[in-house]
Amino acid sequence: MAEPDLNLLVALDALLTEESVAGAARRLKLSASAMSRTLNRLRVVTKDPLLVRAGRHMVLTPYAQGIRNRTRDTVFEARNILNPLSSPLNLSTLKRTFTIRANDGFIEAFAASLISAVAISAPLVRLRFASKSEKNVKYLREGQADLEIGVLDDTMGPEIRLQALFRDRFSGVVRKNHPLHKTDSITPEQYVSYGHVIASRRGLTKGPVDNALTALGLERHIAAIVPSFPAVLTVIQTSDLVGLVPDSFLNNHKKLNGHEMSAFHTFELPVKTDTITISQMWHPRLDKDLAHRWLRTLVLDVCQQKMPN
Repeated sequence: MAEPDLNLLVALDALLTEESVAGAARRLKLSASAMSRTLNRLRVVTKDPLLVRAGRHMVLTPYAQGIRNRTRDTVFEARNILNPLSSPLNLSTLKRTFTIRANDGFIEAFAASLISAVAISAPLVRLRFASKSEKNVKYLREGQADLEIGVLDDTMGPEIRLQALFRDRFSGVVRKNHPLHKTDSITPEQYVSYGHVIASRRGLTKGPVDNALTALGLERHIAAIVPSFPAVLTVIQTSDLVGLVPDSFLNNHKKLNGHEMSAFHTFELPVKTDTITISQMWHPRLDKDLAHRWLRTLVLDVCQQKMPN
């Protein structure tokens, strides 16, 4: 009985992940024609079309969808067998790129410290910070990200591992000499009497602050939505708008876009909101990866140094 060509598993994983012959070819650094021939071989072996044309795109067959996660995990485990985890981790020679998905606030506050810490221990390691425009477990499941930083919610799968990094909360912020700057104890009514600017990549306008205000019969006017926390501060510096920014972002900046942080006034919100737990999340296949364990420990240490609970 002829043994199957196990090299086909790597190609199958790329095809199922990319859902595209061209995309899989780029991932494996092959020509499109070579990948197309490989797809034909896989169709013969599996007795299934795997990828079929749907308009201008290709979609997975039901069989392909069913084996997608198993294929990915099998390829990962095979690579671990050929690169034993029992080998000692030598940080001075470790050459690897880790992808960390995080929002702009985390990147602005912690990226520089993480990069410096990595350079000291593992000078050949590269950190790639990917902006998190959406919460989606596929980046961890498909190996497109090594870590995701943020707040756990029900969009993440039940298998995802997580570790709490620090607790955070939001504060109000206005420009120096804003009328609220001169107010000792800001009331909810004073808070909603000004327009507000918020950061949201998805354009969301409601959150815990709004829920707390609604319970008091109040509503704030969202005058502007910007994509990041630095943009919030840029807007409020030359306006009477009120911003909402996490303490982790504010506390780790002396300057922002050339502006001294002393140009802003922060205040405790006049309504009670729960603190939020910022965690690092990863796929269980990386639990025993020694380099990944080192990275997780480093991220935790840097966060706790900058945001002691």
